[in-house]
Amino acid sequence: MEIIHVSAECYPIAKAGGLGDVVGALPKYQVKAGHIAKVVMPMYRTKFLYENEWTVDFKGSSNLGNWFFEYTVIKETTNKLGFDLFLIDINGLLDRQKVYGYDDDTERFTAFQIALVNWMSSWEHQPDIVHCHDHHTGLVPFMMQYCYDYNKLSHIPTVFTIHNAQYQGQMGWDKSRYIPRWDLWKRGMLEWADTINPLASAVKCAGKVTTVSHSYMDELRYNSNGMEKLFEYERGKCSGILNGIDNEVWDPATDKYLTEHFSVKTVSEGKQKNKESLCNQFGLDPAKPLFVFIGRLVGEKAAEILPDAIKSAIHHTQGEACFLVLGSGETQVEWAFQQMVEPYKGLFNTVIGYDETLSHRMYAGADFLLMPSRVEPCGLNQMYAMRYGTVPVVRSTGGLQDTVVDMGEPDGFGIRFNHASVSDVDYSIGRAVSVYKDKAHMKKMRQYMMQIDHSWESTVDQYTQLYQSLQ
Repeated sequence: MEIIHVSAECYPIAKAGGLGDVVGALPKYQVKAGHIAKVVMPMYRTKFLYENEWTVDFKGSSNLGNWFFEYTVIKETTNKLGFDLFLIDINGLLDRQKVYGYDDDTERFTAFQIALVNWMSSWEHQPDIVHCHDHHTGLVPFMMQYCYDYNKLSHIPTVFTIHNAQYQGQMGWDKSRYIPRWDLWKRGMLEWADTINPLASAVKCAGKVTTVSHSYMDELRYNSNGMEKLFEYERGKCSGILNGIDNEVWDPATDKYLTEHFSVKTVSEGKQKNKESLCNQFGLDPAKPLFVFIGRLVGEKAAEILPDAIKSAIHHTQGEACFLVLGSGETQVEWAFQQMVEPYKGLFNTVIGYDETLSHRMYAGADFLLMPSRVEPCGLNQMYAMRYGTVPVVRSTGGLQDTVVDMGEPDGFGIRFNHASVSDVDYSIGRAVSVYKDKAHMKKMRQYMMQIDHSWESTVDQYTQLYQSLQ
């Protein structure tokens, strides 16, 4: 099958979160399974752009309301990512360094989608599937079906994957003029709660809708930022397919970011060496259990409860554990962590920002990973942690619930709790410190979780079956 993935992110070109990891891996494994997979995304001015070779594939023009624009499609020439990569450039809109965060993001991503559909309408052949990811591409299924100029695309099946339904891309009806000539009788396919809602439009218009875990699909029917009734109504075409991780990138035996490699057989010794290196760098005690947090310091991740939870845990364990935080986000949360460094010297440290190398070293060297998330559609961090023998300490929500089994259950290997609260996190850290003292139990859990298959191969099969159901 020929599959066109449309996304605002794709690792390693541009990544702001898990969406980038998924779109960077899924097409590669679809190609390995014998399909033709291509990725189309905006041409941001990133390091990847300037360090690789490109050819111009197409030049075209269209309109965003009354604004006429020209666009250029370039293709990466070496196929170094394992799939065909196309970038769409629109001067004045997409020629920025960051993926998101601009006042004109509505115009940027609407123009990108228009350029994509305009370009596809010039193709002599038709792909088997157009697979759109998150609200930045949510208008594509509507335009393919109901824009008069793109009528030839109306029979191509579309799939829409929701990586995070909290962000929906709403815009006022005054911006309906942005969309190329469309069937006004189909206004209801754009509308939700008196606005144009790209996420809702894609749920209505796409042939199939997926989310990145089974539990998250269920959660959307009662917690989806105002779209609960729509997900209930459309439940017949919705399903959850759990994300995978790229086992070639995330492998403690070969990870290019690690100086000490290890396998299932050598996990205890290998993790201890990585832990000693990490603790020496950040002034922590490698004899104590090491807890880490890696991620965005935002409300979705319940990051604001962690400073107090860590302080409480240090008090209740009488300093028997160490903590290291890597992330950035809300200023007050960053500040709270920075204020803890000196008073809790030797027990706590933080790096504000993001560092790919450090994140790999933390997965390899830590004993426990904290994920108290309020919202976690799938979560990849807990899968990375398991691959490196690091015990996930997670809230029971979304994909965390689907991938982590509490150590109190048969074959359990993680720690789960119910509420994103200081007391629940504190209590769970206490459980972790207790099990850390049982070296035989820790080794058994580590070896068990390292052998769990979270690879993309099984996920690719599920997507193939989904695509085939639309043929």
